[in-house]
Amino acid sequence: MHQSFRRILLGTVFFVITIVVAIAGYTIAGWALLDAVYMVVITIFGVGYGEVRPIESPALKIFTILVIIAGTSSAVYMVGGFVQMVTEGEINRALDARRIAKGIDTLQQHVIICGFGRIGQILAKKMMESGQPFVIIDNNSDRLAKAEAMGYLVRIGNATDETILQAVGILRAKVLATALPDDASNVFITLTAREMNPNLVIIARGEFPTTEKKLRLAGADHVVLPATIGALRMAHMITHPASIDFLDQNDGRSTLSELLAEIDVQLDELVVPKGSPLVGGIVSDIEVRGRGTFIVVALRRSDGSTFVHPNHSTVIKEGDTVILMGHRGDIPKFAEHYALKRQLRYRGTLH
Repeated sequence: MHQSFRRILLGTVFFVITIVVAIAGYTIAGWALLDAVYMVVITIFGVGYGEVRPIESPALKIFTILVIIAGTSSAVYMVGGFVQMVTEGEINRALDARRIAKGIDTLQQHVIICGFGRIGQILAKKMMESGQPFVIIDNNSDRLAKAEAMGYLVRIGNATDETILQAVGILRAKVLATALPDDASNVFITLTAREMNPNLVIIARGEFPTTEKKLRLAGADHVVLPATIGALRMAHMITHPASIDFLDQNDGRSTLSELLAEIDVQLDELVVPKGSPLVGGIVSDIEVRGRGTFIVVALRRSDGSTFVHPNHSTVIKEGDTVILMGHRGDIPKFAEHYALKRQLRYRGTLH
């Protein structure tokens, strides 16, 4: 494509130079400017309306021959560049389409992402980073062009169409994630995908809490409500800053609560108030007094400094925030017994 553009540019420059030199030549020969322009046009384009004046001078005849050769050659060269550009574009598009189709046909145990909007783009990026093969379905050509530019496998079409789902290998896929902003479309895609592949894991996006039930009835294994997740995240940032700061120290820790909820474990933080029997003690005392029902995963000082997995001999000071991990029910009992102020109760709700 770059070579064809360069060809067009060179042809255009040479063509313009030929016209300017030709007009100047006839003008120097004593022709009027309009006559010179007219002569150049009919000469280069081969119209053949006849000469403005008789060309009797051998020098002028040779000059006219050179104008014809130069003008015609530059025009042909320029047009050839346009043809080459169009041809290369069509060939490249055909090759890209074939490459994508071949790439999709070789996918096994892949992820199908329906929708390349904001959520779909983030999901695709994470799949790429993790090395998980995936393919994107979207009916917006601009979004798919963006996805192709990133090197993603794409398929244009409506994800509710069984033919499209068949083309992206739904029978060989392990997960389908429908991330469209329209709940009705997500429900229909879920229903269609579940019918086509009963063993498929389906993760569906829902805009409204009332849609979750419909998505599950349609066959979704997991339902994600972005609005709810975002609101809970913001609420925890406001009400429980210590643990949020701890979880945000490394990428991926913000999803820790999702794993904890599956094993009935919660993450909690306890503020050590003035006069607490824990003041002056050490971290190991807390775990001993808890009788092994939880562990101390972090300690935050009153000045904001945080110690991840503090040493057992670390001294507890007044105003410290102790971040614990344990089974639900055990931490509240411990806090109540030692009159500690609880700031956080994570039960798989942190996002």
